[in-house]
Amino acid sequence: MQLTDFDRFPNLVAMFLDRARERGAHPMLAARQGGEWRTIDWTAAADRVCLLAESLRRIGLQPGDRVALVSENRPEWCLADLAIMAAGLVTVPTYITNTERDHHHVLENSGARAIIVSTAKLAKPLLAAALRTPNVEHVIGIEPLRRMQSGTLTFHDWDELIVGDARAARDATAARVATIRRGDLACIIYTSGTGGAPRGVRQHHGAILCNVDGPAHVVAEDFGWGDEVFLSFLPLSHAYEHSAGQFLPIGMGGTIYYAESLEKLASNIEEVRPTLMVVVPRLFEVLRNRIMKQVEKQGRMPAMLMHQALALEARRVAGKARLTDRVVNLVLEASLRPKIRKRFGGRMKALVSGGAPLNPEVGVFFAAMGLTMLQGYGQTEAGPVISVNRPRAGIRMDTVGPPLRGVEVRIAEDGEILVRGELVMHGYWQGEAETARTIRDGWLHTGDIGHLDAAGRIVITDRKKDMIVNDKGDNIAPQKLEGMLTLQPEIAQAMVSGDKRPYVVGLIVPDAEWALDWSRAAGEAFDMAALQDLPAFRAAIRSAIDRVNADLSVTEKVRQFTFADEPFAIDNEELTPSMKIRRHKIRDRYGARMDALYKS
Repeated sequence: MQLTDFDRFPNLVAMFLDRARERGAHPMLAARQGGEWRTIDWTAAADRVCLLAESLRRIGLQPGDRVALVSENRPEWCLADLAIMAAGLVTVPTYITNTERDHHHVLENSGARAIIVSTAKLAKPLLAAALRTPNVEHVIGIEPLRRMQSGTLTFHDWDELIVGDARAARDATAARVATIRRGDLACIIYTSGTGGAPRGVRQHHGAILCNVDGPAHVVAEDFGWGDEVFLSFLPLSHAYEHSAGQFLPIGMGGTIYYAESLEKLASNIEEVRPTLMVVVPRLFEVLRNRIMKQVEKQGRMPAMLMHQALALEARRVAGKARLTDRVVNLVLEASLRPKIRKRFGGRMKALVSGGAPLNPEVGVFFAAMGLTMLQGYGQTEAGPVISVNRPRAGIRMDTVGPPLRGVEVRIAEDGEILVRGELVMHGYWQGEAETARTIRDGWLHTGDIGHLDAAGRIVITDRKKDMIVNDKGDNIAPQKLEGMLTLQPEIAQAMVSGDKRPYVVGLIVPDAEWALDWSRAAGEAFDMAALQDLPAFRAAIRSAIDRVNADLSVTEKVRQFTFADEPFAIDNEELTPSMKIRRHKIRDRYGARMDALYKS
């Protein structure tokens, strides 16, 4: 396929239908069922989207009505999203990890009139919330749902809504889609809520189309555009996966495979052999640690090759290449790197990291292993992708690359990154005051601190609102320290604190696999709570923190630490679904314990 001028599409559905006409019988969506990958081609997908769109109108939904979508990643998620928009409605993606309270907030705030939900298990907390929200009238089950005794909800089966005259449905849908403009509301995506109740971001069709156009040009110009294969893993209710993992593949006419689970992700990658994949930094950190352990267990020679690869990449980044590096590179290309690439399917053009800051050390590792990693930057309020590293501009893992095509970036006097362009949201749903604070004179105030380097790449130092200012007025970036701490094999998770305090302290979650190995070597029973009381165990964690401190300034050093009772997780509301820590929740639980570190 050839690079498309995405400016010609009036909306996302028009782009999809255009691609469906071009791709026809080529597979569009794939999921593993009954032990094998089953596909849906572009023609069949378009038929189902149009039939479902007409059914949504037939049951009484009107232009602009909101429809909540609650499902794990699967082909029906994509079909439902497109059908909602094709009906002139607005998608409200909702996390499958939401509690009844979370669902109630989203349903009530958005005013959703209908719900599409995949399974009975996911429907349980959702329907409990819907019964408390008088605006919800219709419930559509992708899989059969038990009908509740309720006078307020009407239930529908997915299979019954995607049958009928496909040609007539296509004609009716095409006529309606022709009236939808780029500035019309496409979806309301609720932010993960790292600092409080989630807010609904109003993303219009043009914002997401801009987010397709920029990355598509990066792929075409830096890697070459072919039959792209994507593996969808991150939650589609997150703006990053929604735009980059769904609409970018649609715009490029690619095929989307849906990963089965985190446990099966590695095997899915080898089976699907994706060409592009978007992932959050935490997963890269886990994969890095696993690869390093596996290589080191293979013996002295593989471990030596890995360390040679890391040293070679470090010299390349520093611009201190040696005459012998070319020979070392040839040896690595003939030995270690092909084995690593095979684990990623063997045809991966690029791994794209986004959703949170990536520690440069992780990026350097994957580059050393022969994989191209691009760190991107963005936020839900910007579609969400603002910039991405690209080979032709020179990849530096301490930057997030230059702004995408059609995106303006400038730095405010206080260092805040400002963004302007079609990708910027039209505001928060029912949040005029917050919108006015966030968008001023057409510029989105990101809340991130950074600068542009000499090559025009964005360098981010930290979140403006998360910045620690100690009692001497020094600014300290917590995400940098936390990223460095969690790169240590002993530490799985960390949160640092020190605002208005004399020094920085840390809350540590030990790595369970490392702790198991340590307990066996020490002849101790593996009980995480009991281990944390042992002076030797604490000393081992202290050693890991000291290794990090050796590379930090005096004001940044983590002086004291304490242990968390359990890992930060989505279930205990200490992690967002996109794997960011919820600082306010963690502070609520452990604030007193961390404050006590200043008295010891």
